[in-house]
Amino acid sequence: MSETPSLPAPRNRFVRARDARQSEIAEDYVELIDDLIRARGAARASEIARALGVTHVTVIKTVARLVRDGLVETEPYSAVTLTAAGQALATRARARHEIVARFLQAIGVDEVTAREDAEGMEHHASEATLRAMEALMARLVPAGEGGD
Repeated sequence: MSETPSLPAPRNRFVRARDARQSEIAEDYVELIDDLIRARGAARASEIARALGVTHVTVIKTVARLVRDGLVETEPYSAVTLTAAGQALATRARARHEIVARFLQAIGVDEVTAREDAEGMEHHASEATLRAMEALMARLVPAGEGGD
């Protein structure tokens, strides 16, 4: 009987994918909260729910988790604000999204599709992959071009 090969622990591809899925929600929320604050001056639970297509209760539970994790602050019946850590996460998530979207455009994907596809992909791409995307784009797309 042959033995099942053991996977290297703890960073096998399944663990990495699960970790990415867990951080995806936090990143999406803080990025959206930042967008709402920039556009409207405040981020309210009802606006977050509408934008994400989830219930108000889901938003309240997720915001409570984000408060616990030190990413947002809120009071009952008040807008949600980002902490410094939440703002930093939103900035990183937005930058990752932009790298993936620009890369997809550089290889011929139209802008609308590239932006839609980048949503989600950016959470799963490693820093090494993002750096490689940027390096390839630098070689393929002359400075000043590239959909910016």
